[in-house]
Amino acid sequence: VQLQASGGGLVQAGGSLRLSCKASGIIFVINSMAWYRRAPEKKRELVAVITGGGSTNYADSVKGRFTISSDNAKNTVYLQMNSLKPGDTAVYYCNGDFNAPLGGEFWGQGTLVTVSS
Repeated sequence: VQLQASGGGLVQAGGSLRLSCKASGIIFVINSMAWYRRAPEKKRELVAVITGGGSTNYADSVKGRFTISSDNAKNTVYLQMNSLKPGDTAVYYCNGDFNAPLGGEFWGQGTLVTVSS
């Protein structure tokens, strides 16, 4: 399974971006898909997660601003990011927990989001 993330870029504070991550390969069941981020000199943190059944959870720092959604038919997860702040600047990674032939947890390559003040 491979995860391909896209949608990062440079945006001014208060702006919006939408990240996408498509999983390709043999996937039997999507248990969950998630977005993590790693800011400079900080540890990686969970931003948002969505289960195969559609339940969601968010980091407190993004609640009310970010929305995670998925299209299971397309094996794709999205992260709509609104009201972006400079503190959201980070490399964003998608993660997938799947029932698949070769292991269960997979990571995308990361996409850089830069929010200017």
